[in-house]
This record gives sequence, structure tokens and C-alpha cells, in this order.
Amino acid sequence: MLIRILVLALLFYLPFKAYCQTRYEQTGWAAWFNNTKLNAKWGLYFDVQMRTYDNWTRIRNLLLRPGINYYIRPNQTATAGYLYTPTFPAPTAANGKTLTEHRIWEQYTISHPVRNGSLSHRFRLEQRFIGRTNETLFAQRFRYFFRDIQPLIPTPNGFKKGPFIALQNELFFNIQNKIKVNGSVFDQNRAYIAAGFRASSKLDIEAGYLNQMIKGADNNTMNNIIQIAVYTRF
Repeated sequence: MLIRILVLALLFYLPFKAYCQTRYEQTGWAAWFNNTKLNAKWGLYFDVQMRTYDNWTRIRNLLLRPGINYYIRPNQTATAGYLYTPTFPAPTAANGKTLTEHRIWEQYTISHPVRNGSLSHRFRLEQRFIGRTNETLFAQRFRYFFRDIQPLIPTPNGFKKGPFIALQNELFFNIQNKIKVNGSVFDQNRAYIAAGFRASSKLDIEAGYLNQMIKGADNNTMNNIIQIAVYTRF
């Protein structure tokens, strides 16, 4: 399955490189992902992220994403929520203003054991209200994400503590109003590899490299990102 997904990502990557002018960026992202279980069926989700401009000059985006989890089974979760994300003006913008995007989103996540770790798949649908200079654009987007965590020191009875390697990839597709977004069904791809440490069943800390390919209407972007992330579970 992982090989098929990586091949699919490569099929999008090749035309991205071959036919469009591409600009390159070096940025940093910091993220906190939290899941809080209220009872056997319901819980709360929340993540907050900060993303910098090219060469780490200042904050470009702030993402606040709360949601409500419904636990279908121990390994299957349905979630619905809201996202607020402002994009702050570039340091070089003379009269730039903050542009804000609001989203409603729904997702389904399923996970299963693989070797000594676990593999999760996430399918997310987004209704996007994108703030632009002279209008608010409505569009819908579909995202498929997988994440594989493998402990470096195998432990019996499940991975509860110790160092690990994380591998993930996410594909983004415009499914409504693609002409005004970027003129293409393909929106972007994010490939990521990280090293981390599981301090307990409630806390993971990791740092890694994320490669983000963004399909633009005129020019594409290849973003090389250093990401630091914290995952908590209560």
C-alpha cells in the first residue's frame, strides 16, 4: 500500500517539475496536535500551527483547528470541525493586509498495526472560505493522508515508550472551483520524515523534514520545511 501511494505521489511530482516554473522556499513549521477522550464514544480534537515566511523571516500563517471526535471503533474515528487561519502580510509588502481563510471540515481516520508500529489513514473533506484582496472565494478540497510510526526499539505488547521514526505523505485535490484556486485538480503534496520520542502513552515529540509541492495558477512552489511537532493524547 505504501509503495502504491508513493508511486502516485511521484506521478504528480514529475509533471510538476517538468512543465512549470518553480520557486523554492526554506521555511519552518511548529505544531501541536491534541486528542482528548471524553468517554467511550466522544472526544475533542485540537491543533495549532505556526508557519514562517521564506528563510524564517517572520510568521506567515497561524492555524487554529478545533473539532469533535466520534469513535466508531477503537481504530476508527470520525471528526468534524472548524479552521481559522490568517495569512499575515509579507515583510516586503508595502500595503499588505492580513487575509483570512475559514474552513469547515469532516474526516474519517482508520489505523492498524504494521510490524512493531502503526499505520493510519485519514480522509478529509474541506469547505473553504478563502479571503482574497477583493473577494471571498468558496471552494472544496479533498485530502488523503497516511502516517506510519515505527519504534526503533521493538517492545512487547505495543509501542508505549522510546524513540521512533515517522513517515507520512498527504495529497490534496481541488474538487470544486478549481479554476479560481489554481486551475488544476491537483493542489499540493506533502512528504515528511521525522525522528521522534514517545515519552509516554500521552506524549510524542518529533522533528523532521517536510517537502511541500504547491501547484500554482502561474508558478509552482517547492517548500523545504523543518517541522517540530508535539502530539498529546488524554
